[in-house]
Formats: sequence, C-alpha cells, structure tokens
Amino acid sequence: MNETAATGSLRDATTSGEEVRACLDDFLAAKAFGAAEQCLPVEIVHVLRDFVCDGGKLLRPELCLIGWCAAAGGGPAPAPVVRAAASLELFHAFALIHDDIMDRSATRRGRPSLHRLLANRYAAGREVADADHLGTSAAILAGDLALAWSDELLHGAGLTADRLLCVLPLIDGMREQVMYGQYLDITARGPAEPGSLDSPGTDAALRIAHYKTGGYTCEVPLCVGATLAGAPDGVLKALSAFARPLGEAFQLRDDLLGAFGDPATTGKPVLDDLREGRHTVLLALAWQRADPKARAVLSAVVGTDGITDEEALNVRHVLAATGARDEVEQMIATRRRRAHEALQQARLPAAVTARLTRVAEAATRLPQPGGDDARQNRTGRKSDTR
Repeated sequence: MNETAATGSLRDATTSGEEVRACLDDFLAAKAFGAAEQCLPVEIVHVLRDFVCDGGKLLRPELCLIGWCAAAGGGPAPAPVVRAAASLELFHAFALIHDDIMDRSATRRGRPSLHRLLANRYAAGREVADADHLGTSAAILAGDLALAWSDELLHGAGLTADRLLCVLPLIDGMREQVMYGQYLDITARGPAEPGSLDSPGTDAALRIAHYKTGGYTCEVPLCVGATLAGAPDGVLKALSAFARPLGEAFQLRDDLLGAFGDPATTGKPVLDDLREGRHTVLLALAWQRADPKARAVLSAVVGTDGITDEEALNVRHVLAATGARDEVEQMIATRRRRAHEALQQARLPAAVTARLTRVAEAATRLPQPGGDDARQNRTGRKSDTR
C-alpha cells in the first residue's frame, strides 16, 4: 500500500481532528450555558473555550486515536474514545496556561498568552501591577478549570468500567510526571554562573524533557488509545519504543525554537527561555564547550531580565560557535531515526505506520518561513510546540 492510500485509510479508520474539536466545543458550550444559568462568571468559560478550540493542532488527541486504531485494526473510533482523546487536550490546555505563567510568556500561538489577555481585559482603572496580578490569578483558575474538566470529560466519556479502570493509571501517571518535570524545570533555572549549567549536565536536561513533555506528548496518548482498544502488551511496548525517542526529539526541537526560532513563523517568543534561564540541553552543551569569554557572555545574559536583542544575538552566536546548536540537531535526527526504526519493527497496521511516520516528521522538523506554520500563525492558529 502506498503512503497516500495508507494515510487516507487511517483518516477513515480513526476520527478527524474536527470531530475532536467539535467534542471540545460542545462540552465547553454546555459549561458556558450552565454557568449562565447559575449566574456564574461565564466569561472565564468563553476565554478558556477560545484558548482550547482555536489554535492547537490536537497532537495528543490524534495520537490517542492512532493508538486506538493500532490495537483495534480499523473502523471509526467510537464516541467514548473520541471524548477520552479530547480530554487530553483539556489537560494540555491546563499545562500550557500554567507554563506560560511560570515562564512569564507574553504570547502563545501568536496571540497574548491567557494571563496577559486577562490582564489587558481588566486593566482599565487599575495600576499595571494590580492588573498583572489579576490576570495571573484569573489564568491560574482557568487552568484549574481545564484540569478539572479534563477529568470530567474522561469520566463522563461513556467508557466501560473495565476500560476506564485500565486507562486511569496511565492518565494519573502522566499528570504526575508533568508536575514533577515542571518542578525540575523551574528549580533548575537561574543565571548562567560557573557550575550552574555544567553541574547538572545534559542528562539532567534530558530528564526534565522526558518528564515535562516527552511522556505526555507522545507515549501516554498513544498508549491510552491502544489501551482503550484492549491492546496486548506487545502493541503497547511497540508504541512506547516509538514514542519515547520521538518525545525527546520533540522537546529538543522546542528548545532550538526557543533560541533560534522566528516568532513570525513559530508563534513562539525567542527570549523567554534565555530570560528564564531554562536548563535545556542546548544551553548545557554550550556551557560545557564554551571558552572563558563565551561563558562570560552566557553568565551575563542567561537567566536575567530585560535581555536586549543584541544580547540575545550574542548568546545565539555562542550556541552556534560552540557547536551546541549542531549537536542538538544531530540529537534530534538520531532520536527521529530511532523512532522510525522502532516503527518498522513494530508490525503495526500499514495505515498506522504511515500516519505515525508523518507525525514524527511534522513534530520534529524545522518550521519553514512561508509554510503551513507561518500561515497558521498569521491567522492566530499557530500550533503548539509543547
């Protein structure tokens, strides 16, 4: 079967992203109606609905549905599976909203991040600091709602009791890993002082990437879908062997975009990671390889507020001159190759193999100016890298 035919059959066998999006839209519309009926602040539901339903590429629900197809062998995914897949997107929304607050990110998908949007909305008549605090507080609550409603959507999806019982440990473990990964991420941040980046090293940065992003982006969604279809251990192991290196490559690409990406193409700010001093593999490699002069540049800029474009350019020069940028590109290519090799050995349905191949390429490629990513960003619908 050629790739075009295989991909087409998979679209028929799983469910389109529009059905997942419609599920989320209907669920949040019902929440807005219920809030209005009880005279509750319906604007927070509208804000969350806009955030969830207008921008993300639904990678996690898609992988969940592909995992279901891998075990079920075909046929349209039933409505309970679609709702379970959609619940992953609500958890993703929670993670993004809180992550933007912790990273002090001003934009998301080419638009103001949720805490900035809310701060701007309620700025009239308030001091800037008060509006900022209000926006942050309101966004935290919106994220909390997304987390609670992801649970509600999953438990109310209509899954059989035994399928729900099987999948809950995966969901619980995913959430726990994300929290631990985020904690490791924020506690490893700070100015690039001697010993701060080369002490933990690249192993620690990869550990953060695995816990914070890799598992909940790729491995768990695939295994959730497969588990809902009653997959045997062999299928679950094959999907995990594919997803683990892919998840790491996904985060490594995000780290590169955080330093070198074009916001007009990616919708991702390029100063946030440097300002926050995120402990990425990219920065760890640069520090290990830098001479004293280059280390002085990193120490003066990384992890400090008010970074100028010139200072950011100097850091990028160090990242490139030390070979850190090329090394991370090589690490991405190596992990993508491992994922493809695992996929070829997995003996999954041809449609599943074809679609996962396309997902791996899309998730780890460098966005091209003027390509689909840029067009999406100009309409405010830029896909997330995390």
